[in-house]
Amino acid sequence: MKYIYIFFTSALFIYLILLTLIYFNQRKLLYLPSENNYLDDPIKFDYTEYFIEVDKNIKIRSWFIKKDLKNYKTLLFFHGNAGNLFNRSYKLNKLSELNLNILIISWRSFSGNPGEPTESNLYKDAKKAVQWLNKKGVNSKNIILYGESLGTGVAVEIGQSNNFDSIILESPYTSMTKAAKIYYPYLPVKFLLKDKYDSETKIKKIETPILIMHGKKDNIIPFHMGKKLFDIANQPKKFLQINDDDHMLTFNEKLIFEIKNFIEKN
Repeated sequence: MKYIYIFFTSALFIYLILLTLIYFNQRKLLYLPSENNYLDDPIKFDYTEYFIEVDKNIKIRSWFIKKDLKNYKTLLFFHGNAGNLFNRSYKLNKLSELNLNILIISWRSFSGNPGEPTESNLYKDAKKAVQWLNKKGVNSKNIILYGESLGTGVAVEIGQSNNFDSIILESPYTSMTKAAKIYYPYLPVKFLLKDKYDSETKIKKIETPILIMHGKKDNIIPFHMGKKLFDIANQPKKFLQINDDDHMLTFNEKLIFEIKNFIEKN
């Protein structure tokens, strides 16, 4: 009996240490600015680099592909939790073929930016990017919010205002709490998690058109999460299932055609 007590006491102590370590280091597990795990293609588009001020002493590196602010819509791109702007060049190469202006921003601590990435800070970065476009003469009603992976939670958050043209979500999750539970089923994630990104609750408040795209073979964010968001989203909405794709979608002609068709219908 004594040894059983010692065993369980030791196990509990180790578990509490694990909880403490994960709690204080969770953002290092969620935000991975130094990870380079995306396809890099030679840049085939013309862009201007800007540093958008989002907070005191903090400016974020951004690329602006400007074509025609008056006659074309502007796509505001929120990238995922890993890598830099160059890692999205293969997507931007294809998106820039469309009649769109494109602004892609990089989060705090990403692409050489200062600052700390947190849920509230990413929301602030996104809203400052919208304001920056507004000052350039772009009405919010002509802005398409594009969220990639982690960035889908940001797009859903600011999309609740219903001030935008439409929203495109690539490989979205229902909430960070539910996504984290998949990787850490042995932890009380609901109580530990600081950044929750609860898109499942927020998407119900959005009335603007939504396109959700998800790879059937996604091994990072389960396909069923994207389908769940689509099921509870308001009309008008469209779901694009890509049977052979993993987490990051293949930006081929078919995908671009679907995106183009969605944008033009709205």
